[in-house]
Amino acid sequence: MKLCGLFLVLLPALAIAQGDSSAKAKKIIDDAVTALGGDKFLNMEDRIESGRAYSFYRENLSGLSIATIYTRYLTVADGKTGEELGVRERQAFGKNEDSGYVLFREDGGWEVTFRGAREVAKDRLDRYRDTTFRNIFYILRIRLREPGLSFDYKGFDVVENQPVEIVNIVDSQNREVTVYFHQTTKLPVRQVFYWRDPQTKDRNEEVTRFARYQETSGIQWPHQITRERNGERIYQIFSESVSINRDLTDSVFAVPNGPATKPNVKKK
Repeated sequence: MKLCGLFLVLLPALAIAQGDSSAKAKKIIDDAVTALGGDKFLNMEDRIESGRAYSFYRENLSGLSIATIYTRYLTVADGKTGEELGVRERQAFGKNEDSGYVLFREDGGWEVTFRGAREVAKDRLDRYRDTTFRNIFYILRIRLREPGLSFDYKGFDVVENQPVEIVNIVDSQNREVTVYFHQTTKLPVRQVFYWRDPQTKDRNEEVTRFARYQETSGIQWPHQITRERNGERIYQIFSESVSINRDLTDSVFAVPNGPATKPNVKKK
């Protein structure tokens, strides 16, 4: 009877602690949205990022290119934001985008060269979708009102000489990402998630760092993004320019019948 009574006392206390953790986490999330631009961020329709992109293999530089990334957000029903991709993305390479590009859409992915378009491998498309669903900017822009999305406060820490508040985010499909928000600026500076290779079954750690925020059209956006896998740097982009709401049309993200060409984008 005494043990049972102890459980009855502990359970409400545990529920209160969990409630406090969720409330604290949601406050940090709200502050981050405000810091990123508030309604301007939440209503951002598209974006163009241009700069230098580096790829690495075992910490050694394996590729360097001028890159232009075109992004357009789509409207997805609240109950479907964890299932249907709410973004289209075109990753183009070369000064005049003459090295081709990769196109990711809600209905598939294609690699486009001078020979034309071919579908990307399923595992590459699945990895892109999973990475996108766990990206903190995508979560804040598209998934905030998604049923089953939970936020848990994990405390304060100093990471890489930055004071951060840590929030764990989990969705109804058990996709999980841990995000580190700068205590002063309220902006995301780091995120971590784990995924298991479908073939080898190995567990992989994916870390992304966000730095050099600059304001564009009232929106704060990182101009330096670095990705690491299992402690090794694999990708880095330094954006020289970021432009917001350029009225990107369907033609920018259309699958071409012929060779790769540079899209006709309206001058700002």
